[in-house]
Amino acid sequence: MIHYNKFTLSNGLRVIVHEDHTTPMAVLNVLYDVGARDENPEQTGFAHLFEHLMFGGSINIPEYDEPLQMAGGENNAYTTSDLTNYYISLPAENIETAFWLESDRMLSLAFTEKSLDVQRKVVSEEFKEHYINKPYGDVWHKMRELAYSTHPYRWMTIGKELSHIENAKLEDVKAFFFKHYCPVNAIVAVAGNITTEQAKALAEKWFGDIPSGEKYVRILPVEPPQQEAHKLEIKANVPLDALYKTYHIQPRSDKRYYAADLISDILGGGGSSRLNQVLVKEKKLFSNIDCYHFGTLDAGLLSIEGKLVKGVKMKDAEKAVLIELEKIQQEIIPERELQKVKNRIESMLAFEDMSLLNRANNLAFYELLGDASMMNKEFANYEAVTTEDLHREAQMIFNENNSNTIYYYAEN
Repeated sequence: MIHYNKFTLSNGLRVIVHEDHTTPMAVLNVLYDVGARDENPEQTGFAHLFEHLMFGGSINIPEYDEPLQMAGGENNAYTTSDLTNYYISLPAENIETAFWLESDRMLSLAFTEKSLDVQRKVVSEEFKEHYINKPYGDVWHKMRELAYSTHPYRWMTIGKELSHIENAKLEDVKAFFFKHYCPVNAIVAVAGNITTEQAKALAEKWFGDIPSGEKYVRILPVEPPQQEAHKLEIKANVPLDALYKTYHIQPRSDKRYYAADLISDILGGGGSSRLNQVLVKEKKLFSNIDCYHFGTLDAGLLSIEGKLVKGVKMKDAEKAVLIELEKIQQEIIPERELQKVKNRIESMLAFEDMSLLNRANNLAFYELLGDASMMNKEFANYEAVTTEDLHREAQMIFNENNSNTIYYYAEN
């Protein structure tokens, strides 16, 4: 059970405080309710570009990292399709430095052509290195376009195409910032050796005077149910043939999400999972195979991907995968097998909670999802899933009309 207190400043900023006096450290986590799904389809990659720009200095603090290092702190950030998250970890006695740094860049990020130019180049290089020049690097760009016709999940966080970043204009970037980076669209989680009273005083002092901004109301196009299987062949200079299959699953807040998560674990969670046991160890069709999902807030994808053993035909490899998916649709999964994956999830959640940083991060995430208290009910949602639920969910997910397949062939 993770204990916390929660309050909201008059400008709409939600603040969650988790006291842990067993550690000398403290964490400040700032989550902004903006991700790649909120971008203009003609200007994608902006949320991720912003993650980089936020470290370019603010009007009052030209070098963000310098005061943080002097306070013994570390920081990082990440962007997803759904959110952008920044976090600082430092000795608890220096927590005010974190409040100062994060509030200042929320209030007055320094927008200059030079800063934009530097970060645009960094992100463009990242795009080229990971998504253009890397073997299989284009597969998720292609898969998202194959699987989504309507919803903005059809482009990746890095952006739909390189030109969107290369052509980003200062006024467009500023407009994106002022629309999304404001107190009413943010959640601050403070964790560690700090009292709620201290956190409240610091939040008021550093964030209280920032104008609230306008609450961003998200109206996204809903992805229609997929009516037929989608397939695509790619030939490229890669070492091995690879098979990628995805299936639409329910949103993160839907009860059915937990059944889908358990199914992905049964099929692909580690060495003893079904796909690994049968297709890698026994039949030796794949050198490796995984099953996982993206955990997106809106309806997402469950993915199966594997590299074929050299000489194995693609149709044989796919047929073997489909046989395993058929089994999970037709049979009732043994209670023992279900309990095994539930135990693994329980251990994983407990292990996650050991880290102060994870606790702060998760409290902010569950608050975004609906309420921070959901963090303490998460395992109960998995525990409630029955073998019948899995049976029913597997039949809905692995319907052939719900599938998207990429056959990725090595040219040589």
